[in-house]
Amino acid sequence: MSTRTSGFCLPRRGAAALLLAGCTLAGAGASAQAAWPTKPIQVIVPLQVGSAADVATRVVVAKMAENMKQTFIVENQAGVSGLLGAERVARAAPDGYTLGGITDSVLNYAVNLNDKVNFDPLKDFAPVSQMANISWVLVVNSGFPARTMAELLSQAKARPGKIDYATGGNGSPHHIAMELFASAAGVSFAHVPYKGATQATTDVAGGQVPMMFSAVSVAQPFIKDGRLRALAQPNERRSALLPDVPTFAEAGVAAFRFSTWLGLYAPKGTPADIVERLNAEVVKAVADPGVRERLAGIGLDPVASTPAELGTLTREGYARVGQAIRDAGIKSQ
Repeated sequence: MSTRTSGFCLPRRGAAALLLAGCTLAGAGASAQAAWPTKPIQVIVPLQVGSAADVATRVVVAKMAENMKQTFIVENQAGVSGLLGAERVARAAPDGYTLGGITDSVLNYAVNLNDKVNFDPLKDFAPVSQMANISWVLVVNSGFPARTMAELLSQAKARPGKIDYATGGNGSPHHIAMELFASAAGVSFAHVPYKGATQATTDVAGGQVPMMFSAVSVAQPFIKDGRLRALAQPNERRSALLPDVPTFAEAGVAAFRFSTWLGLYAPKGTPADIVERLNAEVVKAVADPGVRERLAGIGLDPVASTPAELGTLTREGYARVGQAIRDAGIKSQ
């Protein structure tokens, strides 16, 4: 809902939903694209407020709303590692009025780990465009005695399975990243799952749990204020935001790399001309210098794609992640 005045819309913001400004496009025509949109468009983010996916989706969709002069409503529906919100998108009417800002942590990781998924990640969505790549970092509480990767591995080998790590939930990217890292390094840790990444990161910063993998965008404020210490980045190159933090290869664990991505999806059956229009709007938004600066400033790499490219990314990621999970022996809890 929005307050309309003088031909434009003033949004109201809430903790779990954000109304992004704009007014309904006028116009009529025979095609779905000509008639669409005639009412607000809802974008569901199946992860917590403040997560990397949430932040990036809001930045991109805000620019889409501005460019299209259209009202968008972003709503968070976390639960079961993102599966609840993703299912809601998959089951929505394919009319262009319900979209999802969904990461591969949901469509590749959580789906491969959960035996009761009520949608098919490869068949029940119409990919629109990629929006960003998400960079990660291994962090520990500032009071934790390990100051380097070598010191962490030494402690882990001396106390196998005794050092706790937090995650955003079972099957979340935080969980998979740590298990793959532990497998590559030949060590083991104890999993402490949370119901979302935001609270998990806050508790690691507060000292309740000693460490976790976090998206750079979520961890960076805590790193800056000294509550978290960054040990290594699972990227090919060091992030410009964390130039003093080594990559895992530099820290002695060359076999481990990890990154995730965020895409915009519509339900299967959404008219092709609507998908094409949405894709063009995402590409335009992601190319905007202000959007790119905002995303890069929180550790996200702005990337757009064609619908076909996002579909390929989803399919290949699903197969690759499934194999990695099986190879590492990761089980659903």
